[in-house]
Formats: sequence, structure tokens, C-alpha cells
Amino acid sequence: MEPGPALMRAAAAVRDAAFGDRITYSRKVFIPLTQLCRDSCHYCTFAHPPRRGEAAYLSPDEVLAIARAGAVAGCQEALFTLGDKPELRYRAARDELDRLGHATTLDYLFAMADLVRRETGLLPHLNAGTMTADEIARLRAVSVSQGLMLETLSDRLMQRGLPHFGSPDKQPEVRLATIAAAGAAAVPFTSGILIGIGETRRERIDSLLALRALHAAHGHLQEIIVQNFRAKPGTRMADHPEPDAAEHLWSVAAARLIMPPDVTVQAPPNLGSGYLRALIAAGIDDWGGVSPVTPDHVNPEKPWPHLEALARETAAGGKVLVARLAVHRRFIAERARWLDKGLHTAVLRASDSEGLARVETWTPGACAALPAMPAIGPRSGSLSPILSRASRSEELGEADIVALFGARGEAFAEVCAAADGLRREVNGETVSYIVTRNVNYTNICSYRCSFCAFSKGKTTEHLRGKPYELEIPDVVARCREAWARGAVEVCLQGGIHPDYTGAFYLELCRAIKAELPDLHIHAFSPLETFQGAKTLELTPAEYLPMLRDAGLGTLPGTAAEVLDPEVRAIICPDKVTVEQWVNVVESAHRAGLRTTATIMFGHVDRPEHWARHLLHLRRLQSRTGGITEFVPLPFVAMEAPINLRGQSRLGPTFRESVLMHAVSRLVFHGLIHNIQTSWVKMGTEGAQYCLNAGANDVGGTLMNESITRAAGAAHGQEMTPAALEALIRGIGRTPRQRTTLYGTPTTERTATSHAAATLPPLTTAVAAAR
Repeated sequence: MEPGPALMRAAAAVRDAAFGDRITYSRKVFIPLTQLCRDSCHYCTFAHPPRRGEAAYLSPDEVLAIARAGAVAGCQEALFTLGDKPELRYRAARDELDRLGHATTLDYLFAMADLVRRETGLLPHLNAGTMTADEIARLRAVSVSQGLMLETLSDRLMQRGLPHFGSPDKQPEVRLATIAAAGAAAVPFTSGILIGIGETRRERIDSLLALRALHAAHGHLQEIIVQNFRAKPGTRMADHPEPDAAEHLWSVAAARLIMPPDVTVQAPPNLGSGYLRALIAAGIDDWGGVSPVTPDHVNPEKPWPHLEALARETAAGGKVLVARLAVHRRFIAERARWLDKGLHTAVLRASDSEGLARVETWTPGACAALPAMPAIGPRSGSLSPILSRASRSEELGEADIVALFGARGEAFAEVCAAADGLRREVNGETVSYIVTRNVNYTNICSYRCSFCAFSKGKTTEHLRGKPYELEIPDVVARCREAWARGAVEVCLQGGIHPDYTGAFYLELCRAIKAELPDLHIHAFSPLETFQGAKTLELTPAEYLPMLRDAGLGTLPGTAAEVLDPEVRAIICPDKVTVEQWVNVVESAHRAGLRTTATIMFGHVDRPEHWARHLLHLRRLQSRTGGITEFVPLPFVAMEAPINLRGQSRLGPTFRESVLMHAVSRLVFHGLIHNIQTSWVKMGTEGAQYCLNAGANDVGGTLMNESITRAAGAAHGQEMTPAALEALIRGIGRTPRQRTTLYGTPTTERTATSHAAATLPPLTTAVAAAR
């Protein structure tokens, strides 16, 4: 019977509203720990009795060999599957468990899952059969998710001659109890139905309704599999008719309409060969685990499709194939509730900002090859209305911006192309840069930002580098060197030294201007400004004119990190609040001091936090017009304390880093005209890519870059004018030196910068951390 186009359209609409244009899958290895089972399902060829000369269980070496092969092939999930409690039926299982040093199959499973995670980094998902609450809770410590197919709610199929006769673990109430216990233990869980084994459509609906009720009680079901029976030679059901494609499609559509939108509906692609596009049209949003290494041991006669072919079929169905982890994204976002604390680091390092699989080896600041990305070019897709509004300088909503950050495949190319078109409209084919020197006058800091590897204080003395502070004459000397090398700007930033007051910043500006009146001082983050004002018992609005009159030219809009209280509570709990940061920057603009604006992203944040950050800046710029440029700063994780403690991701992916440049161009169109890319964070090729995705500026020569270098970046501390211009010309664009406010330097400054000699090594006086 045909499933009916109306049913499929309704299911697809529910899917599209919840999951958009994505179909997910998990790249996995299949580890059949044991194929002995106390049950005797009449359709199963996975389970079999003990065989002479064949071990009852995979050995630890065999388990690791499979897992390591998967890790080499880019897998992230280790799917452990096994028969149900074979030691209760077979002496061979009991004897081998005794030799292995374990009392039960589940004891051995615990040890092997823990071994695989520790040795390979793969995330275990356990299909361990029916279990008690205590067994589930114990296995939770070594697995990011677990699973048990309900299969059917029909007791009728337990009768003699029917599929589940002689299989005590297929009692529906036993299986429901296991699924409920997993919910009570806060275990992300996979279940589903098996169709075509003699159940009726009404019984399938009853099974789905029972699963929905369990999810309503516990919220733990991450996916529902709608698996179609396949007859296998050598079983009692070898001649049983298989459900046809129409029956499978009806069941998928029914599952999608019955299950709540936060639960994924999956159909294994190797069991739907020939009608994958129809499965997409029926409402699936996930293909389940697909292995480039191991067969489907439950359905060995049905090989996995090659991932390239699956991606093509998915695209032909109007969707983009995206890798996920064995634990789904919403559980990662609430990992304190859903994941054992010992698994948090492994999950964070395997995930991207959306809680999907991190499939790139590229990280910010590292000298690594760029991942393959879709060719940048215009497309016509679901994001087109958002892009059209951005092109008209309309304010986008938070959900719109999150959708742009979620762009993958052709949608990614579409976003980048739209951003680059606006860049061309606003900035033409010129790429600007500035000859500047960074002077970080102290790394001693009384704050405890968990992302910072530069500052030195009581909690960070173990990080590389010694605590230091420069005297004002030393800072002036470095400014003098910079001027001699053609600089038009000096950028001053430092830690919040416990002995510094607002008077220090004023004195520093006056000293530089007294000797170098034409050198622009770009200095003092909103945090430094706020702290300086506070020490003098002034408001920022009162203190900023004093800095201006002492010679301050502009402020760097750093210390913003991510302008969202949820994120700041984790990475910089004692820093200025969102409101305080905005107030300092707005006060600067009111005092005639222009600023840049930044975001430091890719640690514990998510796209919704990025969207809120961009909207804060857009609205601020609408009020004041004082922001000269926006600078995305991808989080460099290598030496960051929060990463060393295993509490962050490994920085944004390359896709996310590029999108931050492209999306900011779209969000700020008509308000902020310059988007800068950081060669220190992105590398030369990464910066070039961003220049083709909305950016129009490559920042500065820097001369001494200390903060990103301290975090472990390897792209160097200086980029000469010649090197920057080669980077720009390498993509067919025209370089232009600029001033801080995007004017043109004098001919003398430009000539001096190109003739500058190599900068001598720095010497810094070491000071004791306060």
C-alpha cells in the first residue's frame, strides 16, 4: 500500500522545521564484542551458538585493532554490539569470561569501552541488551550513549512459531523497563521499531506511542530507528516476506509525525538501497552509523554505502550530509546533566560549535593544511531571503544569524559569496593593512580569564613565559623603534596589573606623545579603561576624555570575548559585564574616540551566543557610528588554561572561522564597513580565504605579537609589508597601507616601512607576579 503523498509531505514538513536542510550520520566502527546470545530470535544471523575453535568474545587486542583502524579512517564512534547475557545460557561464555578476568559480559563490556576511549579517543555507544538500572548507570561512565531497539510492543510475537518465541529479553515490558531505566539514569538513548516481522500497523503505532511516552517522562531518546526486516538464509524466517519500500516509507512518516520534533528519525541506508531519496521525502533526518571500516554485522549481506555516494544521494534529495557524534547535540549542550563528567573532555574535543562532529584537523594558530571546502559561488537556497534582507542593511533576527552560521555545503558557498559581493560593493578590490607595533607592557594580571595563556598571576604561573612589566621608558623605546620602521600606530595592551591605576595609562600616553607626536596611540581595552577609571573613582565617561587629552587616539575593542552572560560566566567570570563593556565603548564614541570591535570565539560558545554578540555591536554602531572595523579572533586553544583542563573545544573549525567573517559582513552591512582577518590566527592561506568571504583588511604588521603566541600559535610575530602585500596580491587584489582610521599614510611612512631592517630580539625585564 502506498504511504500517500499527503502523509509524506506532512512528515517532511515536521522534519524540515526541526532539522532544516541536514541529514546526519555517525562515522563509526562496529565492534561485535560477542555474538553469543541467550535469545533465539527467528530472523537473526548475528547471534549464534558457540563454535569449535572460535572465541566467544573478541580479545582486548582485537577490540583495539578495530577501534584503531576506525580512528585512522576518521571515525568518531565505537558501536559495541553484543548478544544478550550469553553467560546465562552457555558454559563457553562463562569459561571465557573467567579467563578474561570478568564475571559477566557487561563487566567485560565496561572494560573494553573504557579501553577504546582511552586508547583511541573514539566515543563508545553501547547496544548491550536489556539491563538493570544499576548496570545502565555503571556503563554510563564509559559510554556517551546507549541503545536498545524496542522492536515491537506486541506480546503476540512471543508465541510459539512467531519471531520472538524462546527469547526472554524480547518481552516488551522488559525492554520498556530498560529504556525507562536509561531515562531515569540520564543516558542519551537510541531505540526504534523493527517492521515486517508479523506486526500490524496498529502495533507499530502502539510501539511508537510507548516510546513517545517514555521520552515525555525522561527526555532521553535521541533517535528512533525505523528498521525494515530483511530475510536471511539459514533462519526460520528465511522465506518470510520482506516489507516493501511503500511499507517502510509509511512507517517512517508515521514515526516522524508521532515522535516529538527533538527526536531524530533514522533509517539505515544499507537497508533502503534504491529508495534513499524517498526516505528523505518521508521525513527521515538521520542515516545512523555508517562505517568506512567494518561491515554491518547484523545485516552483513547489506554493505554500507560509500560516504561519497551517500552524500550524493542526500544532495539529490535536497539535503546536505553532515557528520554527528554518537551523542546528539542537545545532550552535549546540557552535558552536566546527560554525560558523565569523565567524558566531557573527549566529547568537547570531538565536537564543533553546534555539537556536531568536528571533522577537520585544522585549528586556529596551527600550521596545518586547510580542509577541503565547497567552491565559493552564488547559489539559490533556503537562506536567500535572509541574504536579501542583509543586502538591504536590515537588522537580522537571532534565528536568522544562527541559520547563517549553520550553513554547510552549497549553503556555505552561498553565504560566502553573498558576503564577498557586499565586500566588493563597499570596499572594491583593495585590501588594506597597517604598519603597527604591538606593545604588551605587562603580562601580570589580577583577573582569571580561563582562555588566556598570556597573563601571569597566582593561578597561571605554571604557563609558559615569565611574568614581566615594562617601565614607561621601555615602552617609549619600543615606540621609537616602531616609528623608525615606518609604523603609523602603536597598539598598547596589557594585563590588569594590581599596582596600576588610571594615572599610569595617562602617564604612558603623555610620555609617548611627548617624544613621538605623530604616532597614533591605539590602546587600552574596555577592561583596562574600566579598571583605570575605577581606581580614580571616575566613571568611564569621565575618564575617557582625560585619556583623549593625554594623547590616546583610539581604543581596541578587545576584552569583548563573547558578549553573552552565559559564556562570560564560564570563561571570564570576574571581567567586565556585557553592559559594562558596551558602556565603555559607547562612552568612548561619545568622547570622540573611535574603536574597533572583536569577538573571541570557538571555546564553550555556540552560534546563538555569536548572534547575540553581533546584534549587540550592530545596535551600538547604529547609535554611535564609532566602530571602525570588526575583527574576528578565533580561539587558539593549545596553551589556553581552559583547554589544558579539558573544558573547551579545540577552537572553531575552519568553516566556522570563515563564516564568522562572512556573517559579520552581512550583519553589519551599511554600518561597519571593514572586516579584518587575523593572519596570526588564520595563517596566510586562511586569511586569503577569508578575504574572498567578506573580509577586506588583514590587520597589521604587528612587529611583536605576544598574546596569540603565548596561546601556542605558530604563524609568527611579524608580517612585513612585503609579505602582507604578497599575501594580498596572491588572490588578485590590490594592497593599500592605511592609518588607524583608514586614511592614507604619508609617502615617507610607506617608504620607511618597506625599507625597515629586521627587528632585533626583545629583551624583557622579569618581574615577580603579584
